[in-house]
Amino acid sequence: MRRVTLFVNGTSKNGKVVAVYGTLSDLLSVASNKLGIKASCLYNGKGGLIDDIALIRDDDVLYVSEGDPFIDPQNEAKATSDPHGAHTDWLTLNIGGRLFTTTRSTLVSKEPESMLAHMFREKDVWGNKQDEHGAYLIDRSPEYFEPILNYLRHGQLIINEGINIRGVLEEARFFGIEQLAEQLEVAIKNSQPPEDHSPISRKEFVRFLLATPTKSELRCQGLNFSGADLSRLDLRYINFKMANLSRCNLTHANLCCSNLERADLSGANLDGANLQGVKMLCSNAEGASLKGCNFEDPSGLKANLEGANLKGVDMEGSQMTGINLRVATLKNAKLKNCNLRGATLAGTDLENCDLSGCDLQEANLRGSNVKGAIFEEMLTPLHMSQSVR
Repeated sequence: MRRVTLFVNGTSKNGKVVAVYGTLSDLLSVASNKLGIKASCLYNGKGGLIDDIALIRDDDVLYVSEGDPFIDPQNEAKATSDPHGAHTDWLTLNIGGRLFTTTRSTLVSKEPESMLAHMFREKDVWGNKQDEHGAYLIDRSPEYFEPILNYLRHGQLIINEGINIRGVLEEARFFGIEQLAEQLEVAIKNSQPPEDHSPISRKEFVRFLLATPTKSELRCQGLNFSGADLSRLDLRYINFKMANLSRCNLTHANLCCSNLERADLSGANLDGANLQGVKMLCSNAEGASLKGCNFEDPSGLKANLEGANLKGVDMEGSQMTGINLRVATLKNAKLKNCNLRGATLAGTDLENCDLSGCDLQEANLRGSNVKGAIFEEMLTPLHMSQSVR
C-alpha cells in the first residue's frame, strides 16, 4: 500500500495523507473530498503533471489543482508577506470603496474571456493597482458588482430588490461577461409593460386641457382618440396632425385653426363644429358627418382641405366660403345647401356629389370631375368658364 501527502496547489499547509488505490480518477475523487476542492490535476514537487497513477511512489508529496497551472509552494511565504505581489487563490477586490473577498478561480473559470478573467488569470499582466491593504482597486459601482460576483460563484442571476437591473447590465457589459449580459437583456425585455395603444378618454384629455394655458400650443400629434367623446370642447389651435380621431364625437367642438393634417377622421361626427381656418390637408374623413359646420372665418383665414379624402361625407348646410378643396375627393358626398362662394374646387373629384341648392358663385371648378353630380336648385348660375370637365 502506498501513501501520499496531498496539498492544495501553491500551498504547503493543511495537507492530507491518503492511501493510493485504484486509478488516477479515484485518487482525484479522494483529493476532492479531503481538500474540499474540485480536483482535476496532480503535480509533483517539481511541477511535473502526473497523468498515470503508476508514476506515484510511496510517501510522495503531491499538489492538487482545479485546473490552474502549478504554483511553487516555496513562494507561498514570500507571497503572503508581500501583499502587493500576491498570487494566491484568495484575493480581495476594492470595488468603489467596498471590499469583496473571493477566489481567483471564481473570477477566471465561469467566464474565461471576460475582463476579470484576463485581469486575474496571471500575475501582474494588467498591472492591477492595489490599496495599502493589498486589495485590488476597481472604480465601479459595488451594488451593481455584487450580483455579478454571485453569478460567477454559482451561475445564477439573483438581483436583490431595490437594485436597478439596467445598472447590473452596464457592469456586465463593462466586464465583458457576455452570457450574463444576454440574460439581463432578456430579463429587462420581459419586465417591460406591454405598449399601451388604448385610446385616450374624454376624462384624460380634459385633464390635459385644464393643465395647459390657453395661449400654449397643445401637441397631440399621432395620439389615439378613436371613439372618444370630445363634443363641445374648446380645441382651438391644437396640433392633431396624424392623430387617430376615427369615430370621435366632435359635435359642436371648437376646432378653430386646429391642425388636422393627415389625421384619421373616418366615421367621426363633427356636426355643428367650428372649423374656421382649420388645416385638414390629406386628412381622411371618409364617411364622416359635418352637417352645419362653419368653415368661414370673418378675418379672411381660409380653411384648407386640399387633398382630403371626403368620400361619402355629409356636409349639408355648412358655411364654406373660400374653402380650399383642391384635388380633394368628394365622391358620393352630400353638400346640399352649402355656401361655397369663392371656394377652390380645382381638380376635385365631385362624382355623384349632391350640390343641390349650393351657392357656387365665383367658385373655381376647373379640372374637377362632376360626372353624375347634382346641381339642382342652384342659388346662382354655374358658368361654363368655371368648369372645364
